[in-house]
Amino acid sequence: MSSRLIAGAVALAAAGLLLLVAPAAQAKPCKVGNDRSYGTTYVLKIGVKGVSCRSGKALIRAFHDCRPGKKGRCARVSGYSCTERRFNAIPTSYDSDVTCTKGSRKVTHRYTQFT
Repeated sequence: MSSRLIAGAVALAAAGLLLLVAPAAQAKPCKVGNDRSYGTTYVLKIGVKGVSCRSGKALIRAFHDCRPGKKGRCARVSGYSCTERRFNAIPTSYDSDVTCTKGSRKVTHRYTQFT
């Protein structure tokens, strides 16, 4: 067997392995339930990685409790570091994507806030 053929087979096997592993690294979606029970106007989407959906929802509630007012932000909650990207802002509302991480654990959510 030529070295090119072996190298090609190894590259193909590595690519196949990445396809098998990549979906497992994605955040798992959680059911939102009562979208108005999180301390903001509406929570639209929740994802977790390395934590349960129940723990993720508790963290989301703590995040919104931490925010000082409707336009406030919260950078740290329960040992997690949180970032927020707001978009679709108009005078009466905005949407936001929030990612909170603690080591390999991650909780994400999207919400709409009426101001």
